[in-house]
This record gives sequence, structure tokens and C-alpha cells, in this order.
Amino acid sequence: MSRAKAINRVNEHFHSGEFLAGLDRMVTYKTESQNPGHADVLRAYLEQELQPAFSSLDFSVKFIESPTGRGPYLLAEYHESPSAPTVLIYGHGDVVSGMEGEWRDGLDPWRATKVGDRIYGRGTADNKGQHAINLSALRAVHEIRGGRLGFNVKFIVETGEEIGSPDLRQVCEGLREELEADLFLASDGPRLSAERPTIFLGCRGGVRIHLDVDLRDGSHHSGNWGGLLANPATILASAIASLVDRQGRLLLDELKPPRISNQIRGALADVKIEPMPDEPALSADWGEEGLSATERLYAWNTLEVLAISAGNLQNPANAIPGRAGAVLQLRFVVGTDVDNVVPAIQRHFERNGFSNVRVSSSQNFAASRTDLDNRWVGWAVDSIRTTTGKEPALLPNFGGSLPNDVFSEVLGLPTIWVPHSYPGCSQHAPDEHILLSVTEEALGMMAGLFWDLGETARPS
Repeated sequence: MSRAKAINRVNEHFHSGEFLAGLDRMVTYKTESQNPGHADVLRAYLEQELQPAFSSLDFSVKFIESPTGRGPYLLAEYHESPSAPTVLIYGHGDVVSGMEGEWRDGLDPWRATKVGDRIYGRGTADNKGQHAINLSALRAVHEIRGGRLGFNVKFIVETGEEIGSPDLRQVCEGLREELEADLFLASDGPRLSAERPTIFLGCRGGVRIHLDVDLRDGSHHSGNWGGLLANPATILASAIASLVDRQGRLLLDELKPPRISNQIRGALADVKIEPMPDEPALSADWGEEGLSATERLYAWNTLEVLAISAGNLQNPANAIPGRAGAVLQLRFVVGTDVDNVVPAIQRHFERNGFSNVRVSSSQNFAASRTDLDNRWVGWAVDSIRTTTGKEPALLPNFGGSLPNDVFSEVLGLPTIWVPHSYPGCSQHAPDEHILLSVTEEALGMMAGLFWDLGETARPS
């Protein structure tokens, strides 16, 4: 038995075509959680695809119904020894809309199709391909160790992540004892780049901020009333400009995070954001002054205008609109007083003559991260470095949002995310794909991590 043999075994599985055949089978399930007509497909994916895969690895499997009537959950457990460490792994089986007819060259979103170094298909990057990689790596270690893993595993798969994981917290609170573990290890989101293995320890939070200016019913002719009636669109634009300037810099202190610690700066010092040719170039002189691009993305807060509306843009009338509205989003890091964001904005507007702008919020995601000093962080870095010969990028948190707080705060686990996608993967869009090169490296990395976990003593 050896670590190298486990990595070779998973590579053989990849090159034989078995991995891609299995991924193709997974992609054929149209698990669109936003589509209420696909509830049976969500269940079928868990029962017909994942349950047999876990059972073949000697996992016990049970299904958990959503307490709010959404998609079901699968909980698989493998127990080997009370003295061995236990890892909790997560994945989600649901995907966004397939967007049939919008993919390049007429590709079918519900098949995994190889074109050069890319494997196209809905869910290849988010998240079926990623939990398929982790399952394949577990299988390789299980085979090389002669039907053992050397550690205990709990694997939870939800089917509502793409609609905001509406009851994941409630489910995990109810299963708190069953989900006890020493470490949370999962895969979602993109690497820093296709070339560099990445670890992130949590995620930024997010809150949607709605701004509404409702002055009167209907619109009124701009020639007859211009200069006499307050224009809600003008008021709204000015109100937004008082929160964030023309270079994307936050103007209201209550929207800013605490200062970036030296520890976080140190962790990000060698992390560079370098878009690929098919990705957008970074905007010059944009974002918080005095911060690197990496610090702005992973250690700072940003306020973005997602949508703004007044009148009819496609067919504008010569009239002053009566209403205007905008949806903004604050992405925030740990330490931000997010509960004070809406009241602070409303107070700011009252002080600055925008009392007719109503502020509300929706779609909140919590910020969370594991401490960089946690013993499992160094363990994961060392394992990936050993497998790949590369220094993995260590990010305090992901730039986007994931339900990490459920695992870090509700279950109290150190959280390690090892993503297997890359920034240009087109997730949530037509042409979603993973890269064969990244997938092969990821399979080896995870086999190495799982092998090393079996060689690690349970924390006392």
C-alpha cells in the first residue's frame, strides 16, 4: 500500500474513460432546483446515481426530507474506527437552468461533451463534477487500502444550493450529533486560476440592498413639468453616488470592514489575480485605494449595482417617471456589522437629503472563515504541495458566497475548501465546463489528501 499507488489508481480511472462516463451519467439528470416540476429528478439523482456509488464503498445511506418541502438530502456515512479522524464532506446535486439552445455549436447541456481540454455540460463545474472527483478519490484510496480508508467519512449532499440552501441550516441543526466530525472538507467554486491549486477557508457574505423612490403615480410630460417635479431617477442616482464613488470605492464607513490584519495580508502576499485571455481584464484604477486586487477581492467589502430601473429604457417616453428603483449588493468579509447596514444607509440618506429613498434588504448570506492558524490548514497545504509540487494559493475566504457558515458556525468545524473549477468555467451560463487538465490534477490532489487523512491521528 502506498500514497503513490492511490494517486496512480485514480489517474488510471480517469484515463480509462470511466470517470467521464460517470460524469456524463450524472449530467443527464436535469436537476434544476428552480424548476418545481423537477422535484422527482432531484430525488432520482440521489437515489439512482449517488446511493449506489456510496453503497459500493461500504457507506450506509439515508435520505432526509426537506423540512420546508424543497429538495431532499442524502447523508452517507462510513465508520471505521473511533480512534480515526472523521471528515464531513459536502456537495450539491442541483444545478441552474440548462439554458437549452444557447450553448455553442448546439451542444446539449444535459450531456458531458469533450471538446479539446474542456468537458461541457450543466453541472460539470457546479457541482456534480466536483463531488464526482472527491468520490473517485475516495474510491481509489478504498481500493488501494484493501477495502479500508483509514478514517471515517460523513458525506452530505443537498439539492437546494442553487436556490440559496433554504433549509440546510435547519437540517444540519437537527442532525448536529450525526454530523459530528473533526474536519469539514469540500469542493465548490473556482480555483484562483487553472494553473494553481487553491484552498479557501470560508466565504464572503452577501446582502442585497433594495433602494426605492416612489414619488407619484404615473409619468408626466417632461416639457410641461420639467424643472417643476422632482425626478426619482435623478434622486436615486445621486443617492447611490453617496454610497459608492465613480471608482467603486465605498464612501460610507458602516459599509467597510475592519482593517485587514497583517496575518491576512501575509497569506495573500503571493496570490495574484491574472485573468485568462477569454476572461475580462481587470479595470484600471477601480476599487478601494491602497489595496491590491487580491486584497480587494478576498479581504475587503464591495458594493455593486446589480440592476437599476426608471421609465422604459427600450421605449423611453418624453416624461418624468414617478418611480425608480435599484438593487445593490454588498459583498462583505468577517467582522462587518451586517445587521447595521440597512439602518446605517437609511440614516445616511436622512442626513443627506434623500429621505424619500426607502431602503430594504433581501437574500442574506453570512460571512465566515476558519482561522489561518488551524492545524488542518497547514496539513492541507502540505498534502497538496506534496502531490502537485506546487505551492497552493491559500485564501482566507472565497470571493463569492457559499453556505460555509452552516458548517463553521452551526457545526463548529474547521472548514477547508479545495475547488476543482477555474474562473472561466461559465458556471450559471451557457457553455459551463471543466478542464480535463485541472480535473486530472484534482483527482490526484484529493487522493493524496484522503490518503494523508488516513495517516493522521485524530485530534485529542
